Amino acid sequence: MLRWSQWMLLGVSLAWLGVGVAAAAPVSVELNKLEADGDSCKAYMVTNNSQDQALESLQLDLVMFDGDGIISKHLAVELGPLPADKTRVEVFRIEGTACSEINRILLNGVTHCGGAPDCAGEVLVSSRSDVAFVE
Repeated sequence: MLRWSQWMLLGVSLAWLGVGVAAAAPVSVELNKLEADGDSCKAYMVTNNSQDQALESLQLDLVMFDGDGIISKHLAVELGPLPADKTRVEVFRIEGTACSEINRILLNGVTHCGGAPDCAGEVLVSSRSDVAFVE
């Protein structure tokens, strides 16, 4: 029969393993900020490729929602190439949409991931902006 301390050690070990798995996503994409640009909006994305293999391409299918949850824009965005074990910043314009009209951005999918066997299912998204970036 396991003692209380052994159960605690087992629980902490399993929790640590879970954190390690979550942190080990090979590619992460962070919505860092949105910036007004006339009648459009610039999105600053911080990408990190923690793999030992470069990605020739990382094309994302993004959907923007307004404050009422209505789709306001649908874009395909190229964020590559991504060198191996590097962090980069990419900027793209969301034409004809003011930043204040964007409430949430959905990663609808990875349409192209060149150079890696299957990074499409292993892209972790996050946001430092007031705008949510979700999967």
